[in-house]
Amino acid sequence: MAKRSYFGTDGIRGQANQHPMTAEVALRVGLAAGKLFRSRDDRRHLVVIGKDTRLSGYMIEPALVAGFTSVGMDVRLFGPLPTPAVAMMTRSMRADLGVMISASHNNFADNGIKLFGPDGYKLSDTQELEIESYMDEGLQEGLATPAALGRVKRIDDAQARYVEIVKATFPRQMNLSGLRVVIDGANGAAYKVAPTVLYELGAEVIPVGIDPDGVNINADCGSTHPAAMAKAVKEYRADIGIALDGDADRLVICDENGLVVDGDQIMAIIATAYAKRGLLKGGGVVATVMSNLGLERLMASKGLKLERTGVGDRYVMARMREGGFNLGGEQSGHVILSDFSTTGDGLIAALQVLAVLVDSGEPMSKLARQFEPVPQKLENVRFAAGAKPLEHDKVKAAIADAEGKLNGSGRVLVRASGTEPLIRVMAEGDDEKLVNKLVKEIAGAVKSAAA
Repeated sequence: MAKRSYFGTDGIRGQANQHPMTAEVALRVGLAAGKLFRSRDDRRHLVVIGKDTRLSGYMIEPALVAGFTSVGMDVRLFGPLPTPAVAMMTRSMRADLGVMISASHNNFADNGIKLFGPDGYKLSDTQELEIESYMDEGLQEGLATPAALGRVKRIDDAQARYVEIVKATFPRQMNLSGLRVVIDGANGAAYKVAPTVLYELGAEVIPVGIDPDGVNINADCGSTHPAAMAKAVKEYRADIGIALDGDADRLVICDENGLVVDGDQIMAIIATAYAKRGLLKGGGVVATVMSNLGLERLMASKGLKLERTGVGDRYVMARMREGGFNLGGEQSGHVILSDFSTTGDGLIAALQVLAVLVDSGEPMSKLARQFEPVPQKLENVRFAAGAKPLEHDKVKAAIADAEGKLNGSGRVLVRASGTEPLIRVMAEGDDEKLVNKLVKEIAGAVKSAAA
């Protein structure tokens, strides 16, 4: 496959106002994606655009609009809306393309551009490379005539539409009456819709992280800083806490005691309930190589399988589509429920957990820890540009030695980061001391190889 110049594992991302997250690059994305989709036929073409609450969204959005309209594409603007909502609305409005302006769980200084096709799924690698090839053309190429320029409208009811779609995923015979729920919106894209959904389903809602000011997205709040949610749960004696990230495609939860659990436990809660009701498709769950061995053992004990993919929700989704699975996700809190959504949706996943909670009649602390996590240790080792430490004999020997010492009672995973010059060294196993020792030894070998 050709080397990418702009797109990474999840769209284009970087620090705002620095390459590649500049107004010029956004303009080129609009021009290029517009040309690609307009080249297919001569009808009017439509693109929908959503964003999170970052200050830089006000710079990137108009640049994208200028690009799309200048090649004759009509544009519909949603304003702040979760990433999964943009994917849904792309499909429901019969748009050719959906765009989300967000850097997800990163701090406000970063931003990104994610693209969805007319089916609501992220664009393929091939399509992204086609867009890149157009991006490097001159800005005067393929422009529309004055009469054929695109038109732009703001869709004022986008949030209300999404609220109704999400509410419809909650079991019809249930409601959240009597439940006190803390919801942390990360001062991000779901700051309005998340509390609204929970309130309209009957919960007593305690919202935190719902006062965005352009620079406080993910700042000491949301799924990457769950202490804010856990503190509010204990302070208000809530039954459960839910923390979303900046674009609301992932979540973590905590029980009534403030114990935080990750995406692996959330998948376990939903998978167990679905399997019991005959709703789990594919005979198991799709997760990444980072998911805890405890989840794999739990699935096996229930006669279910855990299929692993590379890191990244696009790889999880691809395997789910191939194998007919309806549940998959990542330890980080991306949970994909393909009966309802084409990408991770933190709010829909939260409602599935709440449905299990209501149905059980038990406190969340009885449900939150579905399995005892196997001790897992991760260390990141930075290396100089051009170095290839994973090809070094010393590193290969350290990995082989670690696998031999674990002797089938754990896993070793050593991989290069897809976004930074880091080698990620992870091991897990029942003997925590041994796991820590092995990670230290492999990391030491990587450091000496990278020197």
